[in-house]
Amino acid sequence: MMKRFGQNFLLSTKLREKIADAVQVEPGMKVWEIGPGLGSISILLLERGAKLTAFEIDHGFCRVLRETAFRDEPDFELVEGDALKTIPERRDIPERICGNLPYNVGTVLLGDLMEGPRRPSRMVFTLQKEVVQRLCSPVNGPDWSVISIVCQMDYDVKPLFDLKPGCFYPEPNVTSTAALFTRREQSRVEPKLKNTFLMVVHDLFSQRRKTIKNNLLSGKCGGRLLKGGVEAMIQESGLEPTRRAEELNWDELNALTASFARLSASDPSDNT
Repeated sequence: MMKRFGQNFLLSTKLREKIADAVQVEPGMKVWEIGPGLGSISILLLERGAKLTAFEIDHGFCRVLRETAFRDEPDFELVEGDALKTIPERRDIPERICGNLPYNVGTVLLGDLMEGPRRPSRMVFTLQKEVVQRLCSPVNGPDWSVISIVCQMDYDVKPLFDLKPGCFYPEPNVTSTAALFTRREQSRVEPKLKNTFLMVVHDLFSQRRKTIKNNLLSGKCGGRLLKGGVEAMIQESGLEPTRRAEELNWDELNALTASFARLSASDPSDNT
């Protein structure tokens, strides 16, 4: 195992079964698995009828998966390399995604999935417990952040069960949690404004100690509006400029987005 990739093997057969059950695979369903390791959960997904595509970065694991574990398995496809690079190259869209995400890149992978075009109806990921707490944070909670908002735009996110360090080899220094992502029937953000919404949110949370006005002024929003545009954006949204990003709810975030979209559309300095 290449330690720098932050991979840990789940030892418990019972927990592997629980994860595979949570994915809810139906025969013939296209499933992606990120970081299969040596394929202990891959086997369970294939047994349930998945047409499985596995994304693995470790060359040693890939050799085992390709040459031994699933050599004669017609429903198994291996994509070797960094999932952060190989997933964006795909043109297909899975019906399920799952994975035991490495601690060092888990939130980056999630962010890319949530902001990209491949968002299936159900996903199950194992991540550090503190990360899952942020993903599931209620509005205005202490963990309310960009990753909370990005994940909850299109999904309802909830923790399923914890996995103690002793459940893995090598044993990590943290507790993990399996989290379920269920796609919402209706997004919390207007689809045509999603890219704008993401830009606004990233600006708002760029420096948590700063006010929404200062963050917007120093971010992309401020750079794309004429002088006084940020103040007009905040005023039109009915917000106090001295508030902070973690205090804003969905309605207020959407109001800022709609205001920016309207102001930038009439602003000749905006090149979006």
